[in-house]
Amino acid sequence: MEANIKWKALVTIVMSLALFTGKVNAQSQEMQQLLLNIEKLTQFKAILKDMKTGYQIYQQGYGTISNLSKGNFDLHNIYLTGLMAVSPAVRNNPRINQIIRQQQDLLSEYRRYRNLFRQSGSFGQQELNYIDVVMEQVVKQSNNNVDDLGSITTPNKFRMSDDDRLRAIDRIFNSSTEQLQFLRWFNRKAVMLSLNRSRDLNDTQKLKQLYGIN
Repeated sequence: MEANIKWKALVTIVMSLALFTGKVNAQSQEMQQLLLNIEKLTQFKAILKDMKTGYQIYQQGYGTISNLSKGNFDLHNIYLTGLMAVSPAVRNNPRINQIIRQQQDLLSEYRRYRNLFRQSGSFGQQELNYIDVVMEQVVKQSNNNVDDLGSITTPNKFRMSDDDRLRAIDRIFNSSTEQLQFLRWFNRKAVMLSLNRSRDLNDTQKLKQLYGIN
């Protein structure tokens, strides 16, 4: 009887220990899972923090790039707008008026000598036609130069720097000078040919008077 009591007591103790141990193990597993969850939560918070920091850096960087890009665009736009303008250094270039005067002289001498050669009676029709072709070609080139000059000195026509405009004006001036010199040389040659064809001294004097030669 006493043995049975001891045996029952031992079984009770063992079962109690087993239950206690089971509870402890269960609690231990729960504790480990809790700690694991806490660790994951901490890691997740760290990840979120890094993401937030990265996003802020991105936003700041994008804003800076955007501002720089806008600033560059503004500068670029100002530069291009400036190229469309004509500065006083270009507008006041003395060669502009010189080119215009040269073209006026060229047109005046073209009209004058074209008529004189017809009045002289020294040239046949084919020769007069040839003289017209040469003179009209020079006039055409002169008109083109004046058109180019107008475009270069007109705002919002071309995108050119001041240096480019000034170089273009120099080029037009040199071309205009050469055209006027050539026309004058050509007219002198034609006048000399006309005088050489005169039949006598009286004709020569009349031709000289016609051409304004003393």
